[in-house]
Amino acid sequence: MKLEPLLLLPGMMCDSRMYASQILALEDLTECQVGNIGGANNMVDIAAQVLAQAPDKFALAGLSMGGIVAMEIIRQAPERVTRLALMNTNPCAEEDAVKVTRQPQIDVVRAGQLEPMLRDTMVPRYFATQEAHSQFDQLCIDMALSQGEDVFVRQSLALKNRHDQRETLALFDKPCLVLMGEADEICPLEKHECMVTLLSNVTFVKIHNAGHIPTLEQPAATNAALRQWMVQK
Repeated sequence: MKLEPLLLLPGMMCDSRMYASQILALEDLTECQVGNIGGANNMVDIAAQVLAQAPDKFALAGLSMGGIVAMEIIRQAPERVTRLALMNTNPCAEEDAVKVTRQPQIDVVRAGQLEPMLRDTMVPRYFATQEAHSQFDQLCIDMALSQGEDVFVRQSLALKNRHDQRETLALFDKPCLVLMGEADEICPLEKHECMVTLLSNVTFVKIHNAGHIPTLEQPAATNAALRQWMVQK
């Protein structure tokens, strides 16, 4: 008998392809579903849209922006979430230094320059090793281009105006996993340590030789951590 369904939330401008290895590795344990986080320009509505398509009860895992949406989901409907995995993400409101970069990026994308902006600004920060960049940079660009300019704008605004979720995490007492790629420069160690401190029932895993997307860069280690979390009582 399989465990409860697992709802996976991808990072900004990503889709189910960033979780391909996890879906395959966990198929004997659970049925995986990948949520759409591109349909609104604020976190409250994005989470509500995901919840409208989700099973009644489910395990929840999110990476980067997907983790931020996951925190809003447990704020709105904690009773529906049986366990929570937060990967390479940030529980805090957006810092002012990052906020000021959002509108210039939106302007560039609206001018038809999504792909160059991805290649020059975003994707170079995703992975720890040159091998991973060679293997996965084009996949990340393909995922983003398949989402399109409108999704980029909506997701950028949702991230810019998001609320702090630290109080939300402090109230959640079900089994939790906090996981990070050790070399992540987008969501650094201090953000993950903050989440670990707030959560009452938590395992913390750091993935070696991985940056912001360990699901792609170190799938075996990521899969092992998720598998252990899924069977945790």
